[in-house]
Amino acid sequence: MKKHKTSKAWMREHVTDHYVQRAKMEGWRSRAAFKLMEIDDKDHLLKPGMRVVDLGAAPGSWSQVAAERIGGRGRILALDLLEMAPVAGVEFAQGDFREDAVLAELTLRLDGQPVDLVISDMAPNISGIAVSDQARSVHLAELALEFAVRHLKPGGNFLVKIFQGAGFDAVRKKMLAAFDKVVVRKPKSSRDRSSEVYLLGLGCRPHSREG
Repeated sequence: MKKHKTSKAWMREHVTDHYVQRAKMEGWRSRAAFKLMEIDDKDHLLKPGMRVVDLGAAPGSWSQVAAERIGGRGRILALDLLEMAPVAGVEFAQGDFREDAVLAELTLRLDGQPVDLVISDMAPNISGIAVSDQARSVHLAELALEFAVRHLKPGGNFLVKIFQGAGFDAVRKKMLAAFDKVVVRKPKSSRDRSSEVYLLGLGCRPHSREG
């Protein structure tokens, strides 16, 4: 009974959420679009003609934002475990980012070309067990970081979602070793009660692409 009441409360909050309503009115696939827009407005990550990889892309709101802001003259490659309806100007690959074969396919699609920006809104399926959810969030962030430093051009940038908690500082330190600057972003459109934040690595160092 308690779970049912909690589910009803969440649904009521979701339906009345300002950003959910805005997303529907403006044609974005989810409220997450506003998170990327807010960060990009502050840090100017997306520019016309860029090559962008969007990890954990479904349902596609970050890809929508990226496609609009690079102006159709660059390239966006999106990946997710779930299916994603087509987004104009975005190439989509479906697969589990944790699997070597999927990573190999994604790498093949890049044709050896370095990337300007890697964005990752990947999150684990929430189990409600805080320790487990935190560990999976950190693992996904670390995998995204490994991919980013392998494929970013020197000076490229990396934006990744991670939950605050155990392992957060370790990921931040790894990013500091690979980027000139690392900052934490908590968009206004992130729910206050959520422990999610975004780590932004600016200026990928050339030596970090080794291996």
